[in-house]
This record gives sequence, structure tokens and C-alpha cells, in this order.
Amino acid sequence: MNTAWLIPALACYALSATGFTMERAGMHSRLARWAIPMLAAGAALQTGDLLMRGIRAGNVPVTNFGQSLVFLAWLTALAGLVVIVRMRMPVIGVYVAPIVFVVLALEAATMRQAHLAMPQTLRSVWLPIHVTLALLGYALFVIAAGVSLVYLVYERRLKAKRPLMPTDERTPSLEKLDRINYRLLGWGFLMLSLAIVTGAIWADATWGHFWSWEPAQSWTLVIWFLYAGLLESRLTVGWRGRRAAALTIAVFTVLVGSFVGVSLLATGKHGGNFG
Repeated sequence: MNTAWLIPALACYALSATGFTMERAGMHSRLARWAIPMLAAGAALQTGDLLMRGIRAGNVPVTNFGQSLVFLAWLTALAGLVVIVRMRMPVIGVYVAPIVFVVLALEAATMRQAHLAMPQTLRSVWLPIHVTLALLGYALFVIAAGVSLVYLVYERRLKAKRPLMPTDERTPSLEKLDRINYRLLGWGFLMLSLAIVTGAIWADATWGHFWSWEPAQSWTLVIWFLYAGLLESRLTVGWRGRRAAALTIAVFTVLVGSFVGVSLLATGKHGGNFG
């Protein structure tokens, strides 16, 4: 990552995280009012960084686990902005901005100067489509887990008859949080499904078979079934509210474990490092 993009992006994300936290604490300072613009500025600067990386790599910059994580953080920031602005839920910024900041900070602390080349067999028009769909689905699941966490915290405070901060019209109701969680899960599941389909088409065109049952594919299928079951439980069994929020966080924990484990430990076409 070029420090010309890194330092301003980190500064914007740090200011955004601080502003969102101050706003939730009821501190109506100037920094709190700039939390959303700072998140947008950080995402814009990171977009520039990813474009530069992509030009150097000749394709989408996901040649190792760190770069994939940074790409995921960028998509999470963009999706978080949409939820915050379109659905008027600044509380999600308390979850999104710190996560993106920590990921970029870790990448900055551990980044390597060596150029990581993309294998020729993976240089395909399907690569940006497949990777973007998969990581966008994961980003939506990240935000869904954040919404679920907010739901559980708010529900607990309401049951304890403790006030929510800040107490204004932007404090979302539990019903709204539950509804947004469902929508995020639905869109995330759609993105993951499309990622599996495009990956299978790409694999058949490159290696002559749709599926090879390597660790990444197997775990992706497990994750797909878990989220399918979660959505099905909401539609047929009627699991909503606290139970749906808890299950969303539980399934997301499995997703995190599989993503990190496969990226760092697994070998094969989805190995975490091409360099």
C-alpha cells in the first residue's frame, strides 16, 4: 500500500470512528458531525489506493490474504455508508469505521514491499467479478452482524429500562434493526450465490471442471448452507428479533473462522498467497 494513500485514509477512518463514538455517547461536537464525511473520504482515498494496486498487478489486487482483507474492508466501508445514509442509521458507523481502520492499520504495519504477481492462469475477466461478488457478500454479512450486535445491546438496555444514547429521532427501533438485518442477509446471500456460480463457470473454463472440493470451495458451501438456513428460519419458522440477531452473529463467527483459516492455512487455487 502506498503511504501517500495510506496515511490520509487511516486518518479519515480514525476521525470517523472517533466521531461516531462521540455521537453515540451524546457528545455533539464538530467531529461527531463530520463522522460520515470522514468515512466517505477514507473510502475515496482507499479507492485510489486500490486503483493504483490494480494497475500494478494487472487485475484486482487480491494476491495475498492482507490484500483480500483490505479489499473486503473497502467494500465494508462503502456498504456501511449506504446503510448509514440511505437508512439513516449512523449507529452502524460505530461498528464499521473502527473495523476498517484496524484492518488498514494492520496491513500498514505488516505490509511487504515485494511485488506479488498474479498467476497467469488466474488472469481472467472472471477474477474481478467472482472476487467482488464474494467479498461484497461477506461485507454485507459483516454489517448484518453489526446490526445484530446493536439490536442485542439496545434490547438489553430497553429491558433494563436504561436510556439509549443519543435519544433523538435517529435512534433506530428494534423493529427497524431486525428488518435491516433481514435485508442485509438477503442481499449478502444473493451476492455469495452469484460468486459461487461465477466461480464455477470460471473454473470450468480454466481447468475443465466446475468443482474440485478444495477447502475454500467446501467451506464456502458450508457458509452458503448456514446462511440459507438462517434465512429459511426467518421465513418459515418465524425466528426474528433476538433469536435472529444471535444466530446472525453465530453464523458470522463461523464465516470469520473459515475465511481466516482457509486464507492462511489452505493450499490450492484459493491459497492465501500467490507471491
